[in-house]
Amino acid sequence: MNVERLKYVIWAADMKRAVHFYATVFGGSVLKQNDIISEVAIAGGVIGIHGGGEGKRTWTGMSFQVPDVIAGAQEIVAAGGQLVREPQPEDDEPPHLAMCVDSEGNEIMLTRKRS
Repeated sequence: MNVERLKYVIWAADMKRAVHFYATVFGGSVLKQNDIISEVAIAGGVIGIHGGGEGKRTWTGMSFQVPDVIAGAQEIVAAGGQLVREPQPEDDEPPHLAMCVDSEGNEIMLTRKRS
């Protein structure tokens, strides 16, 4: 099979707010934007954002590896997201995981590469 592109699709109640969230927080490039489907490229991957979401909490399985999960979690909250689980130190290392929710109710994770 020749896979041309991989895109992960999430739902949004407010398309403009969702696109702004992913473009701003994760430095994404907006590839396409309209009221029905938008696409944001982040770190070589593409997130498709489909309009018509209800804003209910939904697990996505998406994980974003960042150098500092504490700073990343603060950026998510500043952009209208929420923290479900505060980043916690583990085994004398800085935190490596933050459970978050985007501006549309989609649950995402921030991770840090562990040594």
